[in-house]
Amino acid sequence: MSLLLAGLFISLTLGIYYLMKKIYMNIHHPLLVPIFTTSIILVVLLLLLQVPYEMYMVGGRWIDELLGPAVVALAIPLYDNRKMIRKNVVSIFISIFSGSIIGILSGVLLSVIIGLDDNLIASIAPKSVTTPIAMEISALLGGTPAIAAVYVMVAGISGTIFGPFLMRKATIHHPISIGIGFGTASHGIGTAKALELGTVEGALSSISLTLSAIFTSLLCPIIMAFL
Repeated sequence: MSLLLAGLFISLTLGIYYLMKKIYMNIHHPLLVPIFTTSIILVVLLLLLQVPYEMYMVGGRWIDELLGPAVVALAIPLYDNRKMIRKNVVSIFISIFSGSIIGILSGVLLSVIIGLDDNLIASIAPKSVTTPIAMEISALLGGTPAIAAVYVMVAGISGTIFGPFLMRKATIHHPISIGIGFGTASHGIGTAKALELGTVEGALSSISLTLSAIFTSLLCPIIMAFL
């Protein structure tokens, strides 16, 4: 029975994603980013059919397991662009470090201004890093890991949707800058978008999501202690 459910939900997820990607390729609108539309459709279907999240994850967890190999595969564009990365290593390092600080402060300060409680602030602080690390940081700060995971998803999807528009408005056109922006602000989801734009953008985004996770892990407790 569990194997049947796993196959059903894996096929459902992949089928919807494939369809949404086809639509996105024909109608290139930011709100039609496949990961966003697929997530919405899956949530609506599960609610309408009253399927518990735990039942869906019988199959969904196998897709989740592929995240590890997918991240490892990002080493290919890194290797292909190693000379360019070595040449710009100082500016890349400084940019990611600065972006990590801004990523923390933007969420924390806005939360303080609108009067959110300490638990929510601690859950929002690590929003710009990949989910497992954000959940660990949130727990360390006294937040709720599950809520942190939601904010990570929001940061990733919103960055993918609005990132290209904001970069055009800010006249950011250099592939290194674009890659760092997506990786630092929108982690793995942003990196997938960066890879759509080019291998240099994808390579820099993969570096950024890794280093920003390290920087955020170190900086979050320090910044939260001052606030």
